[in-house]
Amino acid sequence: MKKYIILLLICLGTCFQSCSDYLNVDRYFNDRQELERIFNSKDYTEEWLANAYFQLLNYNLEIGHIRYTITNFSDDAVFNEGSGGRTYADIRLGNYTPYHYSGSWRQSYDGIRQASIMIELAHPGDEISEEEYKDLMGQAYFIRGYLYWLLLRKYGPIPILPDKAIDYDDSYDDLSFPRSTYDECVEYISNQMKLAAELLPLNRDTRSASRPTRGAALAVRAKAYLYAASPLMNPKGDHPKEMADFIDDQGKQLISQEYDEGKWAKAAAAALDVIDLGQYKLYVAVKRITGSDIYPATVSPPEHPEYSHKDWPQGWRDIDPFESYRALFNGDLYVAENPEIIFTRGDNQLHPEYGILSISRHQMPQFGGGYNCHGVTGKQCDAYVMNDGKPFDRKTAMKGFTESDNEFPHLKAGVWKEYANREPRFYASIAYNGVVFPLASSDKSEYRNHQTWYYRGEQDGRSASSERWQPTGISMMKYVNPKDSYVSSGIAYPKIDPVIRYADILLMYAESLNELNEGSSYQVKSWDGERTYEISRDVAKMKEAILPVRLRAGLPNYDDINPQTYESQELLRKAIKHERQIEFLGENQRYYDLRRWLDAQEEEAKPIYGCNTFITKENAELFYEQVEIPHLVASFSRKMYFWPVTYDELQRNKRLTQAPGWQSFD
Repeated sequence: MKKYIILLLICLGTCFQSCSDYLNVDRYFNDRQELERIFNSKDYTEEWLANAYFQLLNYNLEIGHIRYTITNFSDDAVFNEGSGGRTYADIRLGNYTPYHYSGSWRQSYDGIRQASIMIELAHPGDEISEEEYKDLMGQAYFIRGYLYWLLLRKYGPIPILPDKAIDYDDSYDDLSFPRSTYDECVEYISNQMKLAAELLPLNRDTRSASRPTRGAALAVRAKAYLYAASPLMNPKGDHPKEMADFIDDQGKQLISQEYDEGKWAKAAAAALDVIDLGQYKLYVAVKRITGSDIYPATVSPPEHPEYSHKDWPQGWRDIDPFESYRALFNGDLYVAENPEIIFTRGDNQLHPEYGILSISRHQMPQFGGGYNCHGVTGKQCDAYVMNDGKPFDRKTAMKGFTESDNEFPHLKAGVWKEYANREPRFYASIAYNGVVFPLASSDKSEYRNHQTWYYRGEQDGRSASSERWQPTGISMMKYVNPKDSYVSSGIAYPKIDPVIRYADILLMYAESLNELNEGSSYQVKSWDGERTYEISRDVAKMKEAILPVRLRAGLPNYDDINPQTYESQELLRKAIKHERQIEFLGENQRYYDLRRWLDAQEEEAKPIYGCNTFITKENAELFYEQVEIPHLVASFSRKMYFWPVTYDELQRNKRLTQAPGWQSFD
């Protein structure tokens, strides 16, 4: 055991040296004290756990800069910079080498090892009460399971290591582990999260708001089951069997090719476990009668015979749909103020240039001290529906420019009318040409309420000498606080990353129910075995789950737009996919959703369109003619479903096999 801890500490030493003072536990181990002493101390135990938490940062950030989080950019979001050798073309063409994908692999297994040692050796004692011990162990189980979940999404089936410490005196053969099957990985994650849920509290106080709760553990379990049920891992009928040749070193198939409808029932039941906790609800902001430049008066949705006359949660009469969505992401809410957040890394800044604060700065105009190079595609912009819930249609949409600041809500003078009368999430998410960035913390009035233009020749327009321009002519407003400014003594407000939101659980539940055939019914035990759910394609339950997401956005339910939607499995599937595209823009969901649905091969291969950024303000109408963006290439190949492992990893672990489509180095 002493050999094991010495080798472990040598291995982790370089990581410790790069941590902050709080996370740097190296000073406690200079004399290589025995583990028993470490886990007799509450402080040392907390520091040990802190280093396991540290592995959720860097390459395991779920919302962050392209240097660490390439999966936040799919067919919805784009960037116009080279960062650490990463270009948009490289991502879309699959030109990265396995080395580019290696950071998360190494970091996750470091964290898994850290958590496993703590689970094996931590114990209550003089400094750690039984109650504290249970909570610490619950957190360790959560971290271990969550890191496996991050690995599974990226790399597909991965080796599940023994829970107990590995003896490094064993032979090289005994230290090699094959990939487990996808279903085995999911069940392992499920078991880890159930163990965590048994020990974790339902709630946290404000100081501990970023630590996992029972709901967080059950939510991760639900997501793992949802992915296992999805077409990539559970192909049905004429779905292509893309992963039929994903095998281990003995030729064992790692992803089942036999469709199992019951997996959707398990996913629905797991989501219901979270819902039935009664701990979460969607955040809504109250209706604002009067307003200001940064917090405008509520723009009420168009008249609806039911929802316009009922208060939340039966209607939208007393809420502000725009502010309800915007405030979730821009730093106006602390974690404890947001009943929708199930799990978050808190203010996820390891470094201000790489976390969620970096994302917002890369979206902001140069006038406000931003980098103006992260934006959205024309496809994403057009996906936002009209304020009455009907689809946006470019062919029939209004043309021309607004003539005054008061002609349409949200729009200032000179804005293209296609951007008028869109749903509230559009204005909280999209920075269109002529949008206003308030920059309200600037101390000089000339910097505040800046109308930003992306025409060529404007400060934030196309440039031949800089990367700081929007290649589609459309930026992103999500995550930007109206007070954010990097000029004139301005400040940027910390943001809380929304890793798992209750809106996700509601849509997951509806999606899972919808995939069950009419007449199918499943009896599924709750996570703790205390209840049995009757799971079937229940239209009333699907409506009940989806309606809050729609009402919070100021939109009617789907059957108000098309009465057949809930009766048709295919129509509702399309509606839910579209809802997720809008609701979770920039939240590291779209990349994985397209893959699990087997839609990436079509959606990510489509040409990327946007505004014509060569156009100057003198020929403004031509700017809005959608054109293909040549340097934002579109491509998808089979190898892009899962990430590769490096040559070094394959050499270390001779039983490890490469993901399909990537070089195996044999």
